[in-house]
Amino acid sequence: MIFQNENSFEVKEKIQESRVAILPIGAVEAHGPHLPLGTDNFLAERLSNRVAEKTGAFVLPTLPYGQVWSLKNFPGSINISNESLISFIVDIGISLYEQGFRVFAMINGHLGNAVAMKEAARKLYSQFPDFEILYLFYPGVKKVTEEVRETKSSHASYFHACEIETSYMLYLAEEYVDMDKAISDIPTIPMSADVTPTPWEEFTKSAVLGDASIATKEKGEKIIEVAIENMIKLIEGAKSGLKNA
Repeated sequence: MIFQNENSFEVKEKIQESRVAILPIGAVEAHGPHLPLGTDNFLAERLSNRVAEKTGAFVLPTLPYGQVWSLKNFPGSINISNESLISFIVDIGISLYEQGFRVFAMINGHLGNAVAMKEAARKLYSQFPDFEILYLFYPGVKKVTEEVRETKSSHASYFHACEIETSYMLYLAEEYVDMDKAISDIPTIPMSADVTPTPWEEFTKSAVLGDASIATKEKGEKIIEVAIENMIKLIEGAKSGLKNA
């Protein structure tokens, strides 16, 4: 159910029936020559729609800006601070709770948002202990990702415009991918990048962290379907745990 398409006269009853809101959260940032600036928004939104179909949740309008400090100097990137993102999410969460929602699932398309989402969830939980809040970023896909990837990851945590993320896009939003422009750019990321602020232009000129040219729709499907299944399970678990159900 698309929340912004509802009307005020009918939505109150529908909220009481569903009680679950999904907020897609993405970013606007460089994703190499073959993927659009809004890649993380497209992924978050399409994942949210798929999950909502199986959980009866409302999908809120996408929050399209994220914390992209590491890539903020690349052409097209738009960065907001963790503090701004935390405040925005908390304000949305308070409104959702006051409207009668009791499960708030944030589906994230951009790893850089993770810190702010977790902190916002903690603030909301402190204020509303009966509010079930989830921050979801491709949960439970490590094993299947290692099975399908053909190239070694350039970093233990990061994946960006590479074989994996490009495969996600080919499966969920193929119309925005230009594989004729896909490149292989596997940078050496220094250990120091994990322990000190490091703009990505220090180790990549393209913002591609891997071999995007070997991405396939089939790889994306295998990983994404596992992520969707796990998100559905987590949301259904949150619904079953509602204290005021």
